[in-house]
Amino acid sequence: MKIGIIGAGAIGKAFAKQVANAGYEVVISNSRGAESLKELALQLGENVTAGSVEQATTAEVIFLALQWQHLEQVTQNIDWNGKIVIDPTNPILPGFKLANLGSKTSSEVVQEWTSGAKLVKAFNTLQPEILAANPMQGGGRRVIFYSGDYNDAKDIVSGIINRLGFAGIDLGRLNEGGKLQQFPGGTLPTLNLIKL
Repeated sequence: MKIGIIGAGAIGKAFAKQVANAGYEVVISNSRGAESLKELALQLGENVTAGSVEQATTAEVIFLALQWQHLEQVTQNIDWNGKIVIDPTNPILPGFKLANLGSKTSSEVVQEWTSGAKLVKAFNTLQPEILAANPMQGGGRRVIFYSGDYNDAKDIVSGIINRLGFAGIDLGRLNEGGKLQQFPGGTLPTLNLIKL
């Protein structure tokens, strides 16, 4: 399975490190182009290649490691049909302001922006340095929460979570689990839990 990552900030790098170490083929991209990521790709290992956003979106699973203010623009003009999208974003604008989501969770908004994809909210509750660390801790596995409206997509994301060595916990649909996961406002962000 190929995983495309859009965004090469702290969360994108942490996720890329984990999935590359687990043997997945990874394409990492950003708005500045593949050339700007060649050194990072070398650091992350032989399973990682630097590519364009277009190349990253050819993967079966796409990880949206973008700041909220860039998400809507970047997700436009991409054919999302049949893709599984992992949404690790939090709806924070510059100045640490909460984006106006109306009555929806942030992932319900991202699902609208990626129409045709099957979106799973995951990997947003841990700080990047914790996400990048060994998930096997204290005789157990670090917990990753996930939620989504498509069971087949959740099964695939759950498989990725487990292959990385984390313990996945399914929180249900986006309008349920997404509320618990969302930062700010949810009860689960920053909780570093170990499943024994």
